[in-house]
Amino acid sequence: MRGLLGGGPPDDVDPFTPDDDDDEYRPQSARSVNSGLLSRWLVPRAIRRWAISLSIETPQAEYELGSAIPFRVTMKNALPIPITLTTRSPVLWAWTVEGLTEASHVDQYDPPDEEGKLHFERGERKQFAGEWSGRFRVTEREWEPADPGEYALGAHVNVDGHEGSLADECVVRLVR
Repeated sequence: MRGLLGGGPPDDVDPFTPDDDDDEYRPQSARSVNSGLLSRWLVPRAIRRWAISLSIETPQAEYELGSAIPFRVTMKNALPIPITLTTRSPVLWAWTVEGLTEASHVDQYDPPDEEGKLHFERGERKQFAGEWSGRFRVTEREWEPADPGEYALGAHVNVDGHEGSLADECVVRLVR
């Protein structure tokens, strides 16, 4: 017996069951591709660096002395393909105040002499929140408050020659 309109499959055949003839059109299983490795092989370093942008911003431009200054670092991949940057160490990025990493005159990290990988999926945006206490570290255990004035908060990806799109600064003013 045919379907109600007479042109369909017989009533005893499930219309959603594939025919045996469809076997030749079945997709084959896809192999997994390491997109980070593919990025490093196929995309020149200059283009990988150009593809990633970094910005740092604070909610306001002026803060009272002694108050904490929140900031946000945003990194974005502008390309429709995954991108991986090779960094100088496992410390992938850093923030600074007046060029001092994490507002410290004291070296805080002794990272191993090995590279790190900062990976971005297609069009991915990464955001990190941080806070500067308004103080500078002068010894292992001593911090001094910043004087009134303007200070440059910066952030950069930990690569050689991070100028350009891989670094940014914003200026905040500390007032009494």
